[in-house]
Amino acid sequence: MIQGIQAMAVTDDKIRTSARWITFFFAAWSVFTALNVMPVLSQGTGSLTGPVHFLENYESRSDAQHFRLLNSGQQVQLVLDEYSASGFGSKYQYLFGKIGMSMKLVPGNSAGTVTAYYMSSQTPGLHDEMDFEFLGNVSGQPYILQTNVYANGEGKREQRIYLWFDPTAEFHSYSVLWNKQQIIFYVDNTPIRVYKNNKDIGVPYPDSKAVGIYSTIWNGENWATNDGWTKLNWTYSPFVATYESFGVDACRVENGNTASCIAQSNSWWMQSEYQTLGAHQVDELAWVRKNYLLYDYCADKKRFPVAPAECARNPL
Repeated sequence: MIQGIQAMAVTDDKIRTSARWITFFFAAWSVFTALNVMPVLSQGTGSLTGPVHFLENYESRSDAQHFRLLNSGQQVQLVLDEYSASGFGSKYQYLFGKIGMSMKLVPGNSAGTVTAYYMSSQTPGLHDEMDFEFLGNVSGQPYILQTNVYANGEGKREQRIYLWFDPTAEFHSYSVLWNKQQIIFYVDNTPIRVYKNNKDIGVPYPDSKAVGIYSTIWNGENWATNDGWTKLNWTYSPFVATYESFGVDACRVENGNTASCIAQSNSWWMQSEYQTLGAHQVDELAWVRKNYLLYDYCADKKRFPVAPAECARNPL
């Protein structure tokens, strides 16, 4: 698997970028046509659960055969088959806050599929991005969750873990807490990764570009499962991922005006207790890394003979 990461590094960005943009341009409309108002600051409490209609914050980027709106808009499904990938995206863009939703992944033989949930800026070549990528597997074998962070177009910061539950059996939440000091990736309420702001030592950090929120499901058989040796089997299609909990607790940006979100300091995610992990969260993160970590770019000496600068500051 580690060799797969190394081999994948050169082509992974191109594969994922092309698949995503193909998906997103299924629709003719654009996220930038939503409303013509000034920036709105979220006043949420950090909870992303509860009934929120999908169309309040999101819109489909797929045709009716590959996107399903269920339960009066409280759930949606993305469908992958031999004819098309599928995806959806947010109507608005955000800078800082807590962003997440609940997902139930493709059951059964999902080998070769990639279900991606991520936040990305619309700045090609210099984009910021925070990724969850769920890599499918053959029946009876576990999913792999890959996370990654891009800042100013610079990525190659993959980490991979196994999950401690079956992500196809019921809904679980996947979220990111993002402020000026750190990005925390959560599975349910458990931190699985922290990416700190290390701009003082020359490491880029996403703190100035608004991001949209997206999810796609697509064919990643060239790399996703067993280093690409296990291919997607279309006889098991359609492959269906299900989503719910569509609230967003973040600073909303309109017309690309990020100044208010950058300047504001009264939102809960900007308070002192959210600028670093608490002692209990440190223990939880250590538990995840000890028991479920599969790959960490910081430990990949073949790929990075000299470890990236931020690794020395992230001993966990």
